[in-house]
Amino acid sequence: MRSARTWRELPFHLMILPALLLIAVFSYIPMAGITIAFQKFIPAKGLFGQQKWVGWDNFSYVLELPSFGQVLWNTLYISSFKLVLGLLVPIIFAILLNELKNETIKRSIQTTIYLPYFLSWVVLGGILIDLLSPSGGIVNALLKSFSIEPVFFLGDNKWFPATLIVSDIWKSFGYGTIVYLAAITGIDPGLYEAATIDGANRWKKAWHITLPGMRMVIVLLSVLSLGQLLNAGFDQVFNLYSPQVYESGDILDTFVYRIGLLDAQYGVATAVGFFKSIVSLVLISGSYFLAYRFAKYRIF
Repeated sequence: MRSARTWRELPFHLMILPALLLIAVFSYIPMAGITIAFQKFIPAKGLFGQQKWVGWDNFSYVLELPSFGQVLWNTLYISSFKLVLGLLVPIIFAILLNELKNETIKRSIQTTIYLPYFLSWVVLGGILIDLLSPSGGIVNALLKSFSIEPVFFLGDNKWFPATLIVSDIWKSFGYGTIVYLAAITGIDPGLYEAATIDGANRWKKAWHITLPGMRMVIVLLSVLSLGQLLNAGFDQVFNLYSPQVYESGDILDTFVYRIGLLDAQYGVATAVGFFKSIVSLVLISGSYFLAYRFAKYRIF
């Protein structure tokens, strides 16, 4: 019986094999490089050469850097807002779209908001630099028409974090909206009909039927996103920031890039990456436990 089941499921195992191989090659095998975090690594000696072991010195060095505290705060601040708004905005927009009765308008809006998701930050970075330019950008031109002084969104520490957060939500919320709309389509239409008969308005139906029906998807995406708390978006920040806004926009990933690749302090950069991995593991394990404890959600 077990042999028959194994043969029946073999095609599914073969389908997932390429994905498992990619994970092994790009995620598990590189974990051998974690040893660099405890070494004074010299590339010429090779990964398995006679490197000098320094124990926890790389970690101590990072923690004693005057800028590290600010970098960590920037990462947590930016990523927290991205995570929270990245959940709320798609949920709200999906519920609003679900209330539209005109299918043509509904699909047109879906397509429009989904398009930015396919653009890389290299492309969007150039577009935003032009749009937000304090001299010739269309955004500041509109502000001038209302007698508001031009704002240097990408060069002012006051405005740069907000610019990162808003632009990231604008780029990605279309994908989240479609995911939540798919969850809404799985809700039994009979529940809405029964609520209408009982006299419930649209707001009450959204609150008591639509949101509970989306609960499992919301929990799943929340659990998966919490593990990314220390990932504030390297691609976006790298393409938009400059030394002027290091104070408010420098995050752990850009910090590692400069220390590891530009300053050639490979051990220190690996130590920061190892720190990120441990924190992410704790966060996603804790969030999974809470999801099971309070929402009875399980992946397996």
